[in-house]
Amino acid sequence: MKAKTDLSASLEDYIEAIYHIIENKLVARSKEIAARLHVSRASVTEALRALSKKGLINYAPYEAITLTEEGKIVAEDVIFRHDALKRFFIEVLSIDAAIAEEGACRIEHAAPPEIISRMISFTEFMQVCPRGGEEMIKGFAEYCKRGKQSDNCDSCVANCFDPPQSD
Repeated sequence: MKAKTDLSASLEDYIEAIYHIIENKLVARSKEIAARLHVSRASVTEALRALSKKGLINYAPYEAITLTEEGKIVAEDVIFRHDALKRFFIEVLSIDAAIAEEGACRIEHAAPPEIISRMISFTEFMQVCPRGGEEMIKGFAEYCKRGKQSDNCDSCVANCFDPPQSD
């Protein structure tokens, strides 16, 4: 994961939108960006000028928009942070996908890379740790739904501490 540039949250949203449009159509146009972000064409023009000035996009009025190599790296970093947060919210915290998406959109701009990296490591650890694993993550999801521990929680914990019996 690359270090964040000094883009505002709004400009990060624009570069992320441009990346996704280019993924589908090879180039982006201001009309498509405006539609995707639900903003005015004037706002798009202002953002495109700012991104172009920073060397992140190739932009000229009435022309197709493309990402520079640096712009692609920055966009992929924004998308990586967004996806990592969303996965953490869904897979570990058992948050509804729509709420996880909204939260990821808000937090991706503010969370330092170290926090997102640690969240990814925690998720990976929980999936492989014999004391945690998928069962623990599923148990937490069930706890969130029911508002209380599982009825067999004590026996589950006992199994974590007792070594397996060999036949």
